Amino acid sequence: MLTLTQRKPPNPDAAVTLTLALTAEERTRSRHRFETEDGQVLFLHLPRGTVLQDGDILQDEASSSVVRITAKPEQVLTVTAQTTLLLLRAAYHLGNRHVPIEITANYLRLSPDSVLRTMLEQLGLEVNEEFLPFQPETGAYGHHHAY
Repeated sequence: MLTLTQRKPPNPDAAVTLTLALTAEERTRSRHRFETEDGQVLFLHLPRGTVLQDGDILQDEASSSVVRITAKPEQVLTVTAQTTLLLLRAAYHLGNRHVPIEITANYLRLSPDSVLRTMLEQLGLEVNEEFLPFQPETGAYGHHHAY
């Protein structure tokens, strides 16, 4: 079993031993056992509160194994609006419910939820189901970059 204890910043040129695709929720687990598609067991033993980002590099204690984290596609709701104000209003209402969301200038993205979908549609937003990588904000105090 490979135990990954070190987090490094994204480096597209890094020579990786393995790529590990994780969902948004899985990327919040700092101590967890994962099994790759080919059956290799990996154990994360990172500082508590670590939130992994797409492209992060993990290493074992000996730095002999290098693993790249990728955001795994998953079911999401993508929210778009006719105006910026309407999109901001949606972000406000979702924030009041402490819903993890991905925020861009053109859309919001969240995990599927029928109640939230109905609320957003009633506010006049367009909501589409998609299967894409989900990269929600980590929050004002959630940036645990121990590089």
